[in-house]
Amino acid sequence: MNNSETISFTAKDGTSVTLRPAGPDDAFDIITNVEEIIQQGRYIQKEHVRTVEEEQSFIREMRAENNMYTVVEIDKRVYGIARLLRGELKMKRHTALFRTWLATPAQGKGLGKKLMEYTLEWGKKNGLYKICLTVFAKNEVAVNLYEQYGFVKEGVQKDQVFIEGEYDDEIFMAYFIDENRS
Repeated sequence: MNNSETISFTAKDGTSVTLRPAGPDDAFDIITNVEEIIQQGRYIQKEHVRTVEEEQSFIREMRAENNMYTVVEIDKRVYGIARLLRGELKMKRHTALFRTWLATPAQGKGLGKKLMEYTLEWGKKNGLYKICLTVFAKNEVAVNLYEQYGFVKEGVQKDQVFIEGEYDDEIFMAYFIDENRS
């Protein structure tokens, strides 16, 4: 699996889904869905969306740096993403920060699990040793999913965010790919 890996499958509700590398033509769908998630949202660490041109540039940069930027495509539209952003310093190139989101039309179809499998396989095949992420403690569905796939808690920042009148902790988690340990 590399930057050009594409897989298609049928979701648990019968929907045809494709996971594939993001391309510049996906920018509009990505920023449109991110805007909706921000407006709904509690579980995305983003307050503003990029312009189409900024997102296109980001997609090209991600590819050039051998990072993973995968889209979830349903009916020729993008409704989710998963990214692995490698550490920029040579001493941290064995690590990557994981980020993901699914818009409403992609939720409840078992796609979170498919994205995790895709991401972990990409990390293995691309020489990563450690995949890191942060998740809010009240996002129990995501915390449980990450733990189910072998992520371990590395730390907690108490009351790190204030959302909708409530404080929430930010949990730092990591997945270690032992076969890629040097």
